[in-house]
Amino acid sequence: MARRKNDALWKGMLERVFDDLLRFLFEDADKVFDLERGFEFLDKELAELYPEPGKGADVRFVDKLVKVFLKDGTEEWVLVRVEVQGQHDAAF
Repeated sequence: MARRKNDALWKGMLERVFDDLLRFLFEDADKVFDLERGFEFLDKELAELYPEPGKGADVRFVDKLVKVFLKDGTEEWVLVRVEVQGQHDAAF
């Protein structure tokens, strides 16, 4: 149950800072994306496309499917996958 709570917190955090995440990943984000228009988070659609029935309690992935709008008026979908590391792992 704790994993689900943590997943919800991470997903909520990503929604709050998604514009900054785009700026971090794409140096020209402000020129490409219409950040003023906002985003549409497609969690339900992602769950339908990629169900995770065997996901173990020790696995910490946060997936977000986000509809973004470009300055030219078109829309794109961005899939973000974040793996949260809770302890030291030299192979990570």
